Amino acid sequence: MKKLFFISLIILLSTPLFSQELSTREMDRINWMEFADFVPEKINTVLLPTGTLEPHGVVNNGADNTAPFAMAKDIADELNAMIAPTLNYGITGSMAAYPGAFQITEEAYTPFIRDILKGLAKNGFKNIIILNGHGGGQTAVLQKVAGEIANELGVRTLVINWWSYASDVTMEVFKEDGGHAGLNETAYIQAIDPTLVHKEKYNPDMATAYPKTGTYSAVPFPSSIGLYQEGQGYPNFDEAQAKEYFQKVNAKVATLIKETIRKWDMAGL
Repeated sequence: MKKLFFISLIILLSTPLFSQELSTREMDRINWMEFADFVPEKINTVLLPTGTLEPHGVVNNGADNTAPFAMAKDIADELNAMIAPTLNYGITGSMAAYPGAFQITEEAYTPFIRDILKGLAKNGFKNIIILNGHGGGQTAVLQKVAGEIANELGVRTLVINWWSYASDVTMEVFKEDGGHAGLNETAYIQAIDPTLVHKEKYNPDMATAYPKTGTYSAVPFPSSIGLYQEGQGYPNFDEAQAKEYFQKVNAKVATLIKETIRKWDMAGL
């Protein structure tokens, strides 16, 4: 019995600090000394949520920030990743005129995101994963700058537009396509925090299908809900579907990140 006790004691004392859980994976909530204990020796992946402020039908103006941050929190443990503070302001575009929306110019956004990525690399992260919550011109900027930083600094970058990458999950769960602030995005926010969803304010007339390329263009866009396909994507506020969608989207995104890192490693990059 004594022998077993001493063996257990030796194992306990020899267990490295890393066996203890991090106090938090959020970079703005962690202490600098704990950060130094883990990054980059034990953690070399960071998740950077990016979004903007713009109208989203009957969910919060910050849905493009709420979604990728919640996603990051849900998958960070699985990926052994830290979470960088969300970049809440972005290139809003055709909905900038709506109340509460913010529009950051490409000229201002580009050097800002560049310095953020450089800072993440400087702090020791090898894998910089951008979980982007807002599309349009912002996607192009993120992809361009991330690619440049990867080549300049020898890091590895991945930019993910979650709603587009998980479009097959939208069809699987809802049996129809979604839209900006539509069925899919509203469900995702509902799964995160139902208090951000104001069903009582919803009216189907708040939705307009996006025009086909070359047909017409309206600025501001006439509706705060933009449907990817005519007659599809209206919010249904189904709680069970919302939870299923949230889980399946996150699982798909996490798998992409893990597989990308595995293949980077396999290639010796």
